[in-house]
Amino acid sequence: MAGPDSRKVILFLPSYDGKIFGPPLGLLSLAGSLRDAGYNPVIVDGALSRDYRHIINKNLAGGLCFGVSLLTGPMISDAIEIASLVRNLRPEVPIVFGGWHPSLLSGQTLREDFVDIVVRHQGEKTLVEILQRLESGGGLERVDGCWFKRNGQIIQNADRHTIPLYALPPPAYDLIDFDAYERAIGERKLPFATSIGCPYACSYCTDAVFYNRRFNPYHAEQVVQELADLAGRHRITEVSLVDSNFLVDVRRALAIARGIIESGVRFRWTFQASTDLLCRMTDEEVELLAASGVSHIGFGTESASSEVLQFMNKGHQHIPDMYEAARKCGRAGIRVTFNLIFGFPGEEDRHRRETLRVMSDIADKFENVSFSPNIFTPYPGIPVWPQLRKMGLRDPESLKAWADFALGSNHLPWLHGNVFETLQRSISYFLLDAQISRAQRRCQSRALGKLLRFARKPVHWRLKHSFFDWPLELWLSMVKRWLVVRRSLLTGQPLGHQLGGAR
Repeated sequence: MAGPDSRKVILFLPSYDGKIFGPPLGLLSLAGSLRDAGYNPVIVDGALSRDYRHIINKNLAGGLCFGVSLLTGPMISDAIEIASLVRNLRPEVPIVFGGWHPSLLSGQTLREDFVDIVVRHQGEKTLVEILQRLESGGGLERVDGCWFKRNGQIIQNADRHTIPLYALPPPAYDLIDFDAYERAIGERKLPFATSIGCPYACSYCTDAVFYNRRFNPYHAEQVVQELADLAGRHRITEVSLVDSNFLVDVRRALAIARGIIESGVRFRWTFQASTDLLCRMTDEEVELLAASGVSHIGFGTESASSEVLQFMNKGHQHIPDMYEAARKCGRAGIRVTFNLIFGFPGEEDRHRRETLRVMSDIADKFENVSFSPNIFTPYPGIPVWPQLRKMGLRDPESLKAWADFALGSNHLPWLHGNVFETLQRSISYFLLDAQISRAQRRCQSRALGKLLRFARKPVHWRLKHSFFDWPLELWLSMVKRWLVVRRSLLTGQPLGHQLGGAR
């Protein structure tokens, strides 16, 4: 009889920039399906376990396969290094890549010598079926949802039909060492998905490609039961929902909030949504979210220029909704972060000025609002990619080249030189202005209030006239460490990455 290690499957998440977000939810979901099929999943989180090379090497013996989950950006470098190491140490072990990036660029990923199979899109059932075929010595030709190599040729199987989340085994949360994550993060946090997919078709978003605009939710009762159990058993203090757009079904969202209240288990929770959906809710319904523990909502506002929103295919996004969402959340005591994207194709300086003007006005009116401005990052397969090529953006020609596509990095040929530097400084002054505005509202000293009003005048003048030479105010703000550029849409916390600044 085969020993337990003969059915061992190593699942690896490469390290990534920034703070540790929490346990790797995607791998836990895979692990739940693997274990349900009789396999022994071993999860290695490169962000948490700095000795992950040793852990992987120790577990390779007797392992059935080595799986890597991957997003576009810097984590690709780690994935290449570790997959190459596995190939050298155990050339007989099949190496499977999955996740967003391999799903969107399956052929390019499979051109690498260290990749044997790519699992595309939803991978729980596909990976189980791959392993069953490998164990039996059968081929992969009829395994929907995967591409693979045979005799150096790439075989493209049909994509697998989407499986409802409620029909899958639950993620293997019991594999999480919550104490280890608490030591690393400082709090007992948990990422959790109540749904995947979003029905909107924003032209910059990989969601529309990855999930085909299909909203795939768990039932509200199942969400409440799982969250109450996890929070109570593991003493969770905050749950960060990773749903693409949690409020797609408002009635379901409210049922979850009511269920959490009725469960008696208390924890903070956060999510992402679009402002139009929150604006469909009454003030009392938003207050219900707050009463259930919602402490922060991230909104993909992206721009306050109606023209740019049309370029982005965001016809559902309206400027008045941004004000109304801030008001409703502020009334309920919920913090919000507005995401902003600059440099999108077709955007001009007048559009950027309008966005900063509107957002400055929102910052003046609502103390609960923070901002997360970013340079447009072109991820593979997005609907606007053909237009990007026409504008001079070159496709990275290898998996390794995509490692440079980090959030906030600038790869846009139409945004460089003085134009880019002016944008960086205008964003920095906008954020400084918002910080001073917040400090003014909180100030209890009349003398300090006058000083802040005086300090704000030159910042306003610079923004109005787009004059950013000798940015003394930015130099001072960086010395004081006032300036935080990027914040998480999920939690609203600083991510430790500065987009620009005084240079």
